[in-house]
Amino acid sequence: MKTLLQIILTGVIVLVLSNILGGVYVTDFFTAIVVAALLALLNIFVKPILLILTLPVTVLTFGLFLLVINALIILMADGLIGGFSVDGFWWALLFSILLSFLQSLIFAVAERPGR
Repeated sequence: MKTLLQIILTGVIVLVLSNILGGVYVTDFFTAIVVAALLALLNIFVKPILLILTLPVTVLTFGLFLLVINALIILMADGLIGGFSVDGFWWALLFSILLSFLQSLIFAVAERPGR
């Protein structure tokens, strides 16, 4: 149940960011939910492989290359989902940074003790 709630909240964040950012487009809320679910799956299965393959570069850049990996995962989702479009690498990078920040903020508020 917690995972489903996180996917729905991420879908809302994706929809809001697509309305704010000029280079990110989502057709409707259902597509945003699909994007959120696919991003979760890509982060589970693809991201560890990319981390291992790019470990030397990640170490040399003190972990900043992880931002590039996140942007690549966003671009992968763009290629796999029809109603989701990102105009380029820089929009994907900005989208991934804002998505990560907003997810951290909202999930921290949602998981507060005493709730």
